[in-house]
Amino acid sequence: MSKSVPQNYKNHARLDPAFHYFLVFVLLANLIVAIVHLIQHLNFYSAWLVLLSLALFVLLLKLRLYPLKVQDRVIRLEERLRLQALAPAEWRAQIHRLSEDQLIGLRFAPDDEVVELARQALEENLSRKQIKERIKNWRADGWRV
Repeated sequence: MSKSVPQNYKNHARLDPAFHYFLVFVLLANLIVAIVHLIQHLNFYSAWLVLLSLALFVLLLKLRLYPLKVQDRVIRLEERLRLQALAPAEWRAQIHRLSEDQLIGLRFAPDDEVVELARQALEENLSRKQIKERIKNWRADGWRV
């Protein structure tokens, strides 16, 4: 995404071309080639290549999911701390009721909207997507993995 274009709900998803296009394509093609080779040459070596290709593909997925999970944990902590600082004292006890999904959705809300959106998220059981759609002034996050 170009730095000159402001981040918003429609363009906030981040794609890494080296990962999403090159690595996924190459390892998926490798798996298909290994399966075709197994069908044409049914032997231990061909079966081993399919197994190894599957292992590489699973490794690729895990390499993507682990940092995303850590990022979600950090976002959860950041948003709880931000809500503790911004919410009125009588509402702070409600912060622990927000789900991880809701806290992650709140990360794009600016300080002047986050408390009200958090209240709505609890009262209406809003999803991450629904929270993001209600944000009026998007707070960009350029540090995402």
